[in-house]
Amino acid sequence: MLKPTKPAFIHKIRVAWADCDPAFIAYTGRFSYWGLESIDAWWEHHTGLNWYALNVDRGIGTPFVHLSLDFRSPVTPRHLLECQVNLTRLGNSSIHHRVEGRQDGVLCFEGEFVSVFVEAKTLKSRNPPADLREIFDQL
Repeated sequence: MLKPTKPAFIHKIRVAWADCDPAFIAYTGRFSYWGLESIDAWWEHHTGLNWYALNVDRGIGTPFVHLSLDFRSPVTPRHLLECQVNLTRLGNSSIHHRVEGRQDGVLCFEGEFVSVFVEAKTLKSRNPPADLREIFDQL
């Protein structure tokens, strides 16, 4: 019997005119920003903690150690940008996300984002806390 799938997490972004370059498409640098914004929203949706609360209130940092993006189609202000975020791997001290950005059903970009768990004050590597690992294991 197949395990039921959960609905995908989608973060919607209004692309603004100011996000665009002289070619009337989104600046390249905005894509990583939108991916990070979407992952932050994913964290808050699933754990109740955004990165600020995780860092300040729990003393846990999650700096990024790897980021890769592939561009598939231009992004413009014409449609909402819908960023689907998936947890793809949880390691002993790392967490891997995949972000796919679509406009009007068209895949515009896809990216891999890897961060590590650290003690916020010392930046020493640490394991994800048990309560968060329990949440992630159910995703």
